[in-house]
Amino acid sequence: MTQPLDQMHTNPFDDDKLREECGVFGVIGTADAANFTALGLHALQHRGQEAGGIVTHDETLGFNSVRRFGYVRDNFTSAKIMEQLPGDLSIGHVRYSTAGSKGNTAMRDVQPFFGEFSMGGAAIAHNGNITNANSLRKELIGRGSIFQSSSDSECIIHLMARSLQQNIPQRMEDALRRVEGAFSIVAMTQTQLIGVRDPLGVRPLVLGQLGDGWVLSSETCALDITGAEFVREIHPGEMVVITANGVESSYPFRPARPRFCVFEHIYFSRPDSILGGRSVYETREAIGRELAKEAPVEADLVCPVPDSGTPAAIGFSLESGIPYAMGIIRNQYMGRTFIEPSEQIRNMGVRLKLNVNRALIRGKRVILVDDSVVRGTTSRKIKEMILDAGAAEVHFRIASPPTAWPCFYGVDTPDREKLLAATMSEEEMRQHLAVDSLKFISLNGLYRAVGGTDRDSAQPQYCDACFSGDYPVIPSDQISSGFQMKAAE
Repeated sequence: MTQPLDQMHTNPFDDDKLREECGVFGVIGTADAANFTALGLHALQHRGQEAGGIVTHDETLGFNSVRRFGYVRDNFTSAKIMEQLPGDLSIGHVRYSTAGSKGNTAMRDVQPFFGEFSMGGAAIAHNGNITNANSLRKELIGRGSIFQSSSDSECIIHLMARSLQQNIPQRMEDALRRVEGAFSIVAMTQTQLIGVRDPLGVRPLVLGQLGDGWVLSSETCALDITGAEFVREIHPGEMVVITANGVESSYPFRPARPRFCVFEHIYFSRPDSILGGRSVYETREAIGRELAKEAPVEADLVCPVPDSGTPAAIGFSLESGIPYAMGIIRNQYMGRTFIEPSEQIRNMGVRLKLNVNRALIRGKRVILVDDSVVRGTTSRKIKEMILDAGAAEVHFRIASPPTAWPCFYGVDTPDREKLLAATMSEEEMRQHLAVDSLKFISLNGLYRAVGGTDRDSAQPQYCDACFSGDYPVIPSDQISSGFQMKAAE
């Protein structure tokens, strides 16, 4: 039986990572579309592990939906469930909670959402976050809309319902012109698979071909598992409508300079995915090389904090010439072993997830490479484990700039006062973590590593608000709630 979500967490001990928001997937033109959607969502599980859902359409049985808490593998692999999802058109969604019921998802918040319109039904799955959702919700409720969830994504369905346009793609365009923030969307009607990306292209969305059918996905790794061929990325501000006749593309929004989320390169996307025509793994290795150039240190070993720090650690080792070693071993099977741990086990903290390779570490000067430092709690515990194992020195090298600002575009970020870099300088953070040295890659260095030029503050290429405080879309709901933007320099 699936665990209630308040009792089931992927990792109840690691609150020191930014969590990606959601993953979306859709397929049209192939028999048993739900099976391909389940495979795609399995490949996107890293983007959301709290809950998932699949909607299909069958010519005879119409729309069908299954939504569940927990992992894809625990819910969408049984024949009994998959038999409830017939048809050759399907979309799916995996989620963490962002807006709405943060960290306490209710079934009513699990996507895809479905709506019945005068011209037929439609389902929608959304990756990202709507920054004016509160004001839209207040307006819609005032005009008689009745919301079924606490999710910001439901605003899109209600805006579509109130549109006077003649078909569902046009109503979606109409609705999304009212929306601020970040959105990569897969949606479906009885005969169409629809993909839309916001004008800034903050969140990823790709197009693939599967035999005579088509696939939309948050990442290319989900195309690989289904056997689909990568065709291209959906462009910022683009809408594609896919039918039996092929793919139609349009650009219904006001053009804007793209600001793709740079943290997708650092951490969120899987290393075997392709972003902007480049392997995520190669980009992370390049970040490690740049970090070694910017922040060299004499040491004996370069060790990743697994698994997210591994490619950057390899790059750091190759550039510095310091040997790479697996000084920390991850317990791959922790998953759901400790769903309701005792207080004594909880106090063991990160040791349940990671263990130090003592024979390798003893007496060595160790460089630990991690993707980010958020609250710093996990970093301190790892440092203590390394010293307990007999390390002579511990040096942290971080493959991102200091995370000093919250994300409002679909990433579960702590309040700003809980971000270590929001209240401390780099030296203060080093003292707080009690390590021999601490260095972050610079923002310019990060831009160079991901294949760009130095960051131009007038026209930055990426959304880097979590590092710079430069928000490409004003978070209007947050400001109305008292959030203070960074003062203009």
